[in-house]
Amino acid sequence: MPNIKKENDLYIPSGDLQEKAWQNDKAIYQKASDDPIKFWEELAKELFWFKGWEETFKAQNESLNSQPYFEWFKGGKINITSNIFEKNPLGFDKIKNKIAFTWIGEPTEEKPRTFTYEELFREVNRFANALKNLGVKKGDRVAIYLPVIPEVIIAMLATARIGAVHSVVFSAFSSAALQARLQDAQAKILITADGYYRRGKVINLKQSADEGIKETEVEKIIVVKRAGNEIAFQPSQDLWWHELTEKESPECAPEIMDSEDLFFILYTSGSTGKPKGTIHACGGYAVQAKFTGKWIFDWKENDIFWSTADIGWITGHTYSCYSPLLNAATFIIFEGSIDWPNPERWASIIEQYKVSIFYTAPTAIRMFEKYGADLIKGYKFETLRLLGSVGEPIDNGAWQWYFQEVGHGNCPIVDTWWQTETGGILISSLPGIGPFKPSFTGVPFPGIKFDILDEAGKSVQANKEGNLVILSPFNPGLLRGIYKNPEKYFDTYWSKYGKNVYFTSDSAFKDENGLIRIVGRVDDVLKVAGHRFTTGELENIICLHPDFIEAAVVGKADEIKGEVPIVFAVSLVDKGLDDLKKGVVDQIRKEIGPIASPQAVYIVEDLPKTRSGKIMRRILKKILTGEDLGDLSTLANPQIVEKIQEIVQADIKNEA
Repeated sequence: MPNIKKENDLYIPSGDLQEKAWQNDKAIYQKASDDPIKFWEELAKELFWFKGWEETFKAQNESLNSQPYFEWFKGGKINITSNIFEKNPLGFDKIKNKIAFTWIGEPTEEKPRTFTYEELFREVNRFANALKNLGVKKGDRVAIYLPVIPEVIIAMLATARIGAVHSVVFSAFSSAALQARLQDAQAKILITADGYYRRGKVINLKQSADEGIKETEVEKIIVVKRAGNEIAFQPSQDLWWHELTEKESPECAPEIMDSEDLFFILYTSGSTGKPKGTIHACGGYAVQAKFTGKWIFDWKENDIFWSTADIGWITGHTYSCYSPLLNAATFIIFEGSIDWPNPERWASIIEQYKVSIFYTAPTAIRMFEKYGADLIKGYKFETLRLLGSVGEPIDNGAWQWYFQEVGHGNCPIVDTWWQTETGGILISSLPGIGPFKPSFTGVPFPGIKFDILDEAGKSVQANKEGNLVILSPFNPGLLRGIYKNPEKYFDTYWSKYGKNVYFTSDSAFKDENGLIRIVGRVDDVLKVAGHRFTTGELENIICLHPDFIEAAVVGKADEIKGEVPIVFAVSLVDKGLDDLKKGVVDQIRKEIGPIASPQAVYIVEDLPKTRSGKIMRRILKKILTGEDLGDLSTLANPQIVEKIQEIVQADIKNEA
């Protein structure tokens, strides 16, 4: 019997998938809605707590400088690593010999590394002891600047084991981006590698780390020997991972953490150009991570799960580390590009390792689609039973291709909406309940209260677009603040509709079935290949270059990356166009990294502005798409629009 059937424009789970799913009765939604606090409390009881909580949920309505505005499992004592290992509710003796994860390096000739739960536990304890011997204690910030290798997971777990706070920085970020995060977190320890492989080349990560620690409080760099490339090594500052851990004990007592203690900091783009450190708490994050993964991905004993997300992003944190480990699942982590050294590398990994649940981004799906179905005709994907999408809204075409060509029409697609700030998935139809609809994310996870509001704060009708918000009691894994910046926390998330309404900054609408479709950001944020950058951040960075006095960045739709940055920059220096354009690209690559490189750069005399000086990015986007520009009477400099149009048209003509 097939796992999915179609009814009109909806896809409904059936067969074994529906019958054996962790959740297959839609009554769970009503039960959770009737008393969401009790719902989360019952789930939390399935984890191990050193001490039970005194109050399940506490809402606070205090002054602006008081964080957080709410608490979950107040007074409860927990350590997430104890739930993964020695106090695992399933019993550690039952899982210790099970494979936790298999690591696959980019070079095809390299032997994979596999860790059982017991082997992983021993390595985590060794590194935890090493950190303690370096003076790291509860509450200290430890920065992790590593590629997707086993040590990144070991480092995160070891930091959590001793109650320190990890701040993982995406390994493709530049030294300048690393430096900004190190300075804000005031980290004294940085964990990095000599190098790593990316599309056949060795990237010297240690060199970026050495640049990144300048003017920071970093005292020691712990270096993983990954690529064996030549690096600068200072014995007074640098320590080899393998030498540091080889004589350490494989036993380390966990630090007992309060439920609301700071667990980790993960930086995301800020509207002013400065990255903001979202902070997550120990207890609520653990509960949410465990059950969103368990129910949405429906992990069973023999499943092999593969999330292609880098550990440096929140998807990597939650679903390439903590959630599968909390559920004693087996998963894959992969170092390289999923289309290297050949376009079907991802497909060969699914076949070879018998992946049953595959979670990737629409950017990757569109890339697969561009290569064509003929490329994967030799792959049967017989082990696949569930597909997932994350990072940005998935369009109908990509959804259908993924469903038909990869899932062979028999694998539900759990499209997932969430944010760095939410800590875990909050909208996605459950695979045993559904329904699924192309380009619609689905329904809220049980126990989460969403609404779609107009500007006045009133709920909008079905199929009418509005602002997506989360209502009290909020999800347990929701961020508790922005590190060292309570004002920014309030202004960004709680000022639009008040402290009882979390503003997601996404626009959305709901159809007549209650399925939610995410339309896009209501603020100036770009989603480039699933990675989030604000226009303010990019514009700030461009204007740090002495050749540029002003810049505007807008997004343009791209069939592979979803969206790409387009730059309009104003320069007063007497240089050639090519040199100026190169200056913009080099500046962005230097400060952020290649991931944010613009697709096009236009050097212009001025930018369209209102009389109050606001840059009208809406007009720039319409120039790119050829849409009618509408009323220009509010502009202080309408004459500049025609000049910019001529520049863009000339560029398009030259490309043709």
